[in-house]
Amino acid sequence: MVLVILSSLMMALDHRQNHLEGIRSGLSLLIYPLQYVVNLPVAASRWVGDSFSSRETLRAENDRLKLQHTLFKARLQKLQSLKAENQRLRELLQSSKKVSERVLIGELLAVDLEPFTRQIVINKGSRNAVYLGQPLMDAEGAMGQIVHLGPFSSTAMLITDANHAIPVQVNRNGLRAIALGTGAPDKLDIPYLPISADIIEGDLLTTSGLGGRFPAGYPVAVVTEIVKDPTLPYAVISAMPSARLEQAREVLLLWPTQHKDGQAGTPQTTTRAAQP
Repeated sequence: MVLVILSSLMMALDHRQNHLEGIRSGLSLLIYPLQYVVNLPVAASRWVGDSFSSRETLRAENDRLKLQHTLFKARLQKLQSLKAENQRLRELLQSSKKVSERVLIGELLAVDLEPFTRQIVINKGSRNAVYLGQPLMDAEGAMGQIVHLGPFSSTAMLITDANHAIPVQVNRNGLRAIALGTGAPDKLDIPYLPISADIIEGDLLTTSGLGGRFPAGYPVAVVTEIVKDPTLPYAVISAMPSARLEQAREVLLLWPTQHKDGQAGTPQTTTRAAQP
């Protein structure tokens, strides 16, 4: 304290005569540690306050960035889903361009999970001119047909349903047959063909147009296995559906050119005793 008072007196004297500049500089050097110690609590308090404020600011910013990151990831997932949906719709539209019949895109609402039953519910019904027996397909091939009809929705039986039958022909040579559903999601049976029939693994089966339900020329399945046992009258033939029955989210409803809008039909079904 004494040094501070002395320094003040010397500064006042020096202000008048300007002779004590050197002494004042020396006293300032001696007083600086005292000033530093006196100011240390204030500086420490400011440092703690700034550090705490900066830490809270960083924590808040980190929380905000985490939330933003989560939102961006959720939006990215949605964008990926929309991209996949857009790709499926593009494939359906490309497929519809190849179809001469009138078509309508429908979306799946539900899937029947009962064993050996392969049925789906779509968001189109009689208000959209959908009719019983109307064929369905996707971008790859025939899917099934309408079996129950409501005003705003309808139920379709897939070609793999155990009660479904569809007339087909071998695309390579025109050999006619019937493809029966097995209840399995990826297998059709081709019964009642003799072991001498001209059919081989890899043959594409298409709709034959017989029966007036499915238009001719649409892919149905590819032959995957042929067993020709001489002790049996018929070959045992299996095929894999061309349509993506277990992955499709959208379907194409077809109005065959010979069909009149609103005309009721009876779905084609079969039992194991049926023959072509």
